[in-house]
Amino acid sequence: MSWRTVVVTQTCKLDYQQNYLVVRGKETLKVHIQEIAVLMIESTAVSLTTYLLNELIKNKVKIIFCDEKRNPCSELVPYYGSFDTSSKVRNQIRFNKDIKTEVWTKIVREKICQQKQLLKDLEKEEYLLLEQYEKNVISGDSTNREGHAAKVYFNSLFGKSFSRKEDNSINAALNYGYSLILSAINREISANGYLTQLGLFHNNVHNPFNLGCDLMEPFRPLVDRAVVDNKFEQFGKEEKQLMLALLSQEVMIKGKKEKLLNAIKIYVKSIFDVLEEQDESLISFYEL
Repeated sequence: MSWRTVVVTQTCKLDYQQNYLVVRGKETLKVHIQEIAVLMIESTAVSLTTYLLNELIKNKVKIIFCDEKRNPCSELVPYYGSFDTSSKVRNQIRFNKDIKTEVWTKIVREKICQQKQLLKDLEKEEYLLLEQYEKNVISGDSTNREGHAAKVYFNSLFGKSFSRKEDNSINAALNYGYSLILSAINREISANGYLTQLGLFHNNVHNPFNLGCDLMEPFRPLVDRAVVDNKFEQFGKEEKQLMLALLSQEVMIKGKKEKLLNAIKIYVKSIFDVLEEQDESLISFYEL
């Protein structure tokens, strides 16, 4: 089972040799491809072979590229993540509208529940308001309890003057963490043979990851918790390593402790089981 997150930060060449990722820089390092879950290429001074990319994709390794500021900016998504992708995509297009709405409703309710729990753990009384929002989520969240909860939640975490649009270390850390979760979700969507473009709620024609943006919502509070716990005054190399460690954090899912990457795998598979079988009871959410 793949479990490593490999981050390439310096000038080097990456190539493939007998099932190994070979990193040729000041020294030569090798990592077995079957151990890699995520490869993040953080430096723009890295060259790599298309043969390596092909082998990584075959082994369902999520490949994330960063920009000149070392922030994630793109990722590779395979055309075919499963042997029966064509059948899965046809089913995805025909998923029942009502069951999609109910899945989205459960996702929103779970996200607010996780936000509420974080505020409660931090002994912030605003958790009581989120508790009411959670109870008042109705089908499709047509009354936008998610948006109301988000305003209360972020004001409570970071102060009433905080804005998600500001350029600061907190938002840099949040954006970095969210991008890691989104990439992990996209990896599992593709591995299950479905398209990331076709969302349950998100439907932006310019967003290639509408479904990933839907499914990642309950995991955002994990990123928020890490940012609050670490109290980032800046966001550089060391801080990024702390956020990357989030992918190896253990959570409970289906009564067992799992690394977050594996919990995401179980969760995403459960969502598609629900959509295929039209049985809401099949959803598996994580717990701390």
